[in-house]
Amino acid sequence: MAYKDYYSILGIDKSASEADIKSAYRKLAKQYHPDKNQGDDSAAERFKEIGEAYAVLSEPEKRKLYDQYGHTGNIPQGAYQGGADFGGFDASQFSDYFQGLFGAAGGRGGFRTGSAQVDLEDLLGGFGGGRRFVQNVEGELTVTLQEALHGTEQTIGVGDRRIQVRIPSGTRDGTRLRLAGQAPGNGDVLLTVRVLSDTRFDLTGDDVYVTVDVPAPLAAVGTKLKVATLRGNVELGIPPGSSSGRTLRLRGQGWPKAGGGAGDLYVKLNLTLPPDLTEQERELYRQLAELRPQ
Repeated sequence: MAYKDYYSILGIDKSASEADIKSAYRKLAKQYHPDKNQGDDSAAERFKEIGEAYAVLSEPEKRKLYDQYGHTGNIPQGAYQGGADFGGFDASQFSDYFQGLFGAAGGRGGFRTGSAQVDLEDLLGGFGGGRRFVQNVEGELTVTLQEALHGTEQTIGVGDRRIQVRIPSGTRDGTRLRLAGQAPGNGDVLLTVRVLSDTRFDLTGDDVYVTVDVPAPLAAVGTKLKVATLRGNVELGIPPGSSSGRTLRLRGQGWPKAGGGAGDLYVKLNLTLPPDLTEQERELYRQLAELRPQ
């Protein structure tokens, strides 16, 4: 890894006091915080570097080792004995550590980390005074409509950890899940659930809308058709004389309600004609037209 001048990153000289380091960090962290620079990859990278620099320079023993060996990029393994968090310190470990936080990858279900959300006050105190670095990780988890309806469990990756996430039955698109204490430094994993659309169904509140094709002759005399619902196919009676656009309701076949029960399913009828009529069929339609002239 190429050498990084942590003093230059924070805009301070090598004789800077602890107060100078903290003040410089506070100013730069606020300036380049991802919340203030959404979509700016260069700002996110700058924010990460600022955090790396502060992680080293704010702790006397790490700073001492960095001043002695950092310019070589080859700090002896085991030189730092301050604890398990950064044991065997070398100049690349902090970059790797922050990369693990800000670039956590997900597992099955489409989880991915978006902009890492960092509480500045936690961050400012996280490297000194015995406090831990607290990192909240935010991402999205993608599920199918059926998984959202019935509930499911999925596995995501946060850094080098694998975490089981339970998606409750009836979860809606945009639902936010908080996994307390599951992120680095005992921070939280904040997930936004994205429900994949199913072209057969249109969800509006607790109700579900579907459209079914009905051959015009059958609509005229009445029939029974299989209709897809969220919970499987049901047989629906089509009353005689039904016209295109008519809507029938199936109670309790919609989306689960928060307080129990479920919304309704509305079935819109779309009358159709065969694309290629036989001559016999054409003759029958001509006879119908003569019976019901305009």
